[in-house]
Amino acid sequence: MKSSIAAVVIASLIAAPALHAQQISLPDLTKAKLKSSTAAITTYRGSQAFKLIPEDPNAPGYAPGGPLAILDNIHFHNGAIEVDVAGQPAKGAEESARGFIGVIFRVKSESRFEILYLRPTNSHADDQLRRNHSTQYASEPDWPWERLRKESPGLYESWVDIETGEWTHMRIEVHGTTASLYVNRAKNPCLVIHDLKLGDSEGSVGLWMGQDTEGYFRNLIISQK
Repeated sequence: MKSSIAAVVIASLIAAPALHAQQISLPDLTKAKLKSSTAAITTYRGSQAFKLIPEDPNAPGYAPGGPLAILDNIHFHNGAIEVDVAGQPAKGAEESARGFIGVIFRVKSESRFEILYLRPTNSHADDQLRRNHSTQYASEPDWPWERLRKESPGLYESWVDIETGEWTHMRIEVHGTTASLYVNRAKNPCLVIHDLKLGDSEGSVGLWMGQDTEGYFRNLIISQK
């Protein structure tokens, strides 16, 4: 009996698809395709980091939607994306700024992608409804956060305990039409999406932040099945 159970376990381990991890170095990130931004390697809170620097929104050719860094050489379908992020409202930002920062995946173009991101300043707000908006899923351009919140309140966002401007670990696990967001190495996800709007597709991976965010990234690892 024990031998037959062991055989089943071994067979399942052999059959399970392996994850192939690729760590993206900071120099490699500087080669990413940038939108509405420039980038630099800098030091933030004692660690080397990739910094996205928003372009002036009044500059010729500026494209709205927030700064992006897209890794066109990555083709991602199923697997996991891990990265440390640190976001806070930029100096002089309006009161509505939240330090928006996160990851885009299954990227088709600069304006068509899935996205999971954080609103760091919401996490410890006095307003409970605002606290519940600490994480967010959206799918650009057809399913922006405004539409998802209006049509399905609370389904595509959640609360998570994070600190504004501090390094925060994000892990996004993707399989088929499901994505799960884990923050700060928690055992359980804080947000689960079962109906990714771009379907069971593939595309590249990138980093995103709000136009009014001071944002940093490090330790980007992409694991694919």
